[in-house]
This record gives sequence, C-alpha cells and structure tokens, in this order.
Amino acid sequence: RIRGLAGGRGGRLRLAYTRSARGGRVDDLVARFRAAHPQVEVVPETAWTAPNVAGLLAGRLDAAFVRPPLDEPALACRTVDTEELLLALPAGHALAAGRRRISRAEVVDLPAVMWPRENGPGMFDRTIAQVWPHGGFRLVRQEPDDEQLLRAVAQGDVVAAVPAGRARALRMRGVRLRRFTAPTPTVDVALAWPRDSTNPALRRFLALLGQP
Repeated sequence: RIRGLAGGRGGRLRLAYTRSARGGRVDDLVARFRAAHPQVEVVPETAWTAPNVAGLLAGRLDAAFVRPPLDEPALACRTVDTEELLLALPAGHALAAGRRRISRAEVVDLPAVMWPRENGPGMFDRTIAQVWPHGGFRLVRQEPDDEQLLRAVAQGDVVAAVPAGRARALRMRGVRLRRFTAPTPTVDVALAWPRDSTNPALRRFLALLGQP
C-alpha cells in the first residue's frame, strides 16, 4: 500500500451509493474500478440522495451516486444510467388485469404511496411531473424505502411509481408491475463529486465514466 501511494497508484475513495439504485451500470463501474486499481481503498456506504449530497458538501465523501437533478453549484454531476419508471399495483387491482401499459389518465387521483420528498427532492419532483403531469397525485402514505413502499402496495390499498431496476430486483409477492404508455417516464442515476476535489483516486474513477 505504501509503494502504491508513493507511485501515485493508491489512495482512498470514499464512495456512497444511493439506496434506490444498486446493480446495473452503478455496480459495474465500481467493480471495474476495483479491478483496474486494486491498490485504491474503496470505502463504501449507502444512503438516500439528500444525505449523500450533505456528505459531499461536508467533505466526508469523495463521490456519491445520486438521483438528479441536484441544485448544488459546488458539486459536479454526471449521469451514468437512465431507467424506466414502472407503476406498481396490487395484484388484485382492476388495472393489473390483462393490461401491459397504463395511461397517465388512469392513475389520476388513485391513492399513492411514496417515500419522503426530503430523501431526494429532485427525483421526487421529476417522478410526479412525469407520472401526474396534469395533477391528481394523491399521496395517502409514506414509507422509508422501496421495499416498504412495495409492501404497502402489496397490501392492496395504494399504487406507486418505482424505478424498474429496484422494483424487479425486489420481486414483491402481491405486486404487479406495469409500464406506462408513451412518453416513457424515466429517472437518472448520476455520480456527484466536489468540483474542487484534488483526490487522484477520484480522477481515476471519473476516467471510467466515459468508457463503455
């Protein structure tokens, strides 16, 4: 480790994941970085976008995966993946029977569950703007994470708009996932980091973002 530091190959990367986006390109990027730079110590943690942003601004993190958009001039942000939003319905819901796609008009005023907006304001607002563009978002319940959100849907009282990757990975019994009619609603996953960072390990990680 000391030889790596002396040669500029080591160091430490304090990296945070966002709870709603594990797997796919996010995990692939980190795995490729570990393989290419085994002498860099990766110190990972997981939280929502808001605490990840707070950690970056406080200097506690070198980089973090977040759900944009962000409104922080001190942070740079680059999209690394985009995923579709799906509608999670109770298995016995009328819209789940024999349907593959659901229109926006059909979800207006349906009782909905969502995680607290303060966890990730940008993603929260983007979800509402795309799924309920003309109003009619009726929030009746909040849950702290995606697993509890889908459990609420399985109980048969509410619907939810959820990122496809997380929803399919959890595969909750009693939940049916349906796509929306065009235009397809999406949310991004991005990497954020302090613009004034001088961490060499971060620069090496950023170099991977432009590679397929």
